[in-house]
Amino acid sequence: MTAFWAWMVLAISVATSVTVVEIVRRLLAGPLWEKWPGAGTAARRCAAPAFALAAVVSANAAMPFGYLDGGADGAVRHGLRIAVIGATTWLVLRIAYALTDPALDRLTRVAGERNRRARRARTQMLLLRRIAAMVVVVVAVGAVLFTFPAVRALGAGVLASAGVAGLVVGIAARPTLGNLFAGLQLAFSDALRLDDVVVVEGQWGRVEELTLSYVAVRLWDDRRLILPVSRFTEEPFENWTRHSSRVIGSADLHLDWSVPVEELRSELHAMLKEHPLWDAKEWYLQVTEVLPNGLVQVRAMMSAADSASAWDLRCDVREHLVAYVRERYPESLPRVRADLTSPAGAGEGGSPVPAGGRTAGPAAGGKDLRRA
Repeated sequence: MTAFWAWMVLAISVATSVTVVEIVRRLLAGPLWEKWPGAGTAARRCAAPAFALAAVVSANAAMPFGYLDGGADGAVRHGLRIAVIGATTWLVLRIAYALTDPALDRLTRVAGERNRRARRARTQMLLLRRIAAMVVVVVAVGAVLFTFPAVRALGAGVLASAGVAGLVVGIAARPTLGNLFAGLQLAFSDALRLDDVVVVEGQWGRVEELTLSYVAVRLWDDRRLILPVSRFTEEPFENWTRHSSRVIGSADLHLDWSVPVEELRSELHAMLKEHPLWDAKEWYLQVTEVLPNGLVQVRAMMSAADSASAWDLRCDVREHLVAYVRERYPESLPRVRADLTSPAGAGEGGSPVPAGGRTAGPAAGGKDLRRA
């Protein structure tokens, strides 16, 4: 066979393999789409690495190495071997992500009582996928390195002193390995999941990302608090949605003693019945504390399906009750009473009187100094 035909065979082999991959992709994304929608989506996502793998495999099989220069023969063979490893790794990762993404997307849309179990499964699946991807990449890098003769010799020497090398690597990678095992512990102990509402470092937020090295918490003001995974296994934190996504929110009001609690309670219930964010399960209004400044603390509690709904519901309830008290019972607004008396004189019966001889206080012209 002449050099021309040898190169023609190479070109035909590459073109044929790429054409076969394109035919399979069109079948999965076309006629078979209605029967297996997931297969069509996976075919589109895996098209690029599949084309690359088909091209390098066919080129490696049909390459006319005999017609290459003496120095280029080994370099081209070595380069094609590395390209096959790289394309295979790329295709495996794309297939893994294409097959797991639909399941993760379905778990994201689960609501209601099954939301907690769905978030747990999604967290575990994401961590396992990251671990699998890391293992595949490490194996691929090792395979590429071992295609070099010098690295193979070095590997044999390392294996001969595996005990010492393992000890050194273990000490150097202790923080990384600690975070890795901490991430697995969190995911499979059900202590922390994606979208959990937590209070950590004095900050309230939602778990947005959980990786093998860090946890990203999205705070209420859209900031991100980035913490190492080991922080959640070594130090305490609050998890508001560990057993259920339902959250009970509260709204506190500081009012005067004259506030009509029963009327306020009835108004709260009437407002909640009309509010779309209330889950119609729990509510109550109580006087929770008598404050030293002469006010009482009224707390309204209400439940919602999740933390985001609970936050909005709390704000709406607080605004509604403030407007209700201001319009219907303005005398119950916070106030500070002052008894303006004169220390030098006293009226009949030993009661102190002001300089004008009149009794001070609200009943006799005394002033109510309202708060700003």
